[in-house]
Amino acid sequence: MQKVGDVINVPSQNQKIAFQSVGDVIKKYQVKEDEKYVSREFQQYGYDLASELGDLKNTSLYIKLAKITSRGLLETARSFVKDAINARSKPRLFMWKLTQLKKGVKIK
Repeated sequence: MQKVGDVINVPSQNQKIAFQSVGDVIKKYQVKEDEKYVSREFQQYGYDLASELGDLKNTSLYIKLAKITSRGLLETARSFVKDAINARSKPRLFMWKLTQLKKGVKIK
């Protein structure tokens, strides 16, 4: 599937152009249903974080965190959860670690 900004191969003058139907062209640019309302980078980051943690029902929480929280703190908590193999609840572990990191930042 092509995305906006992808390079399209243009045929040379010797090659014939095969036309495509409008439907085929539009199918190349279909947006995923879950990413329907994503228009900013932090929204995409929040959605990716929610899907990685397996907590899509609370996507708006992760989008808000991505908007107001330092990306470094979020990435540190995210990598902590990735390294935890036997975590019972990845979302709870993520929130716990994020809280600990925020407390550590305030002390310094």
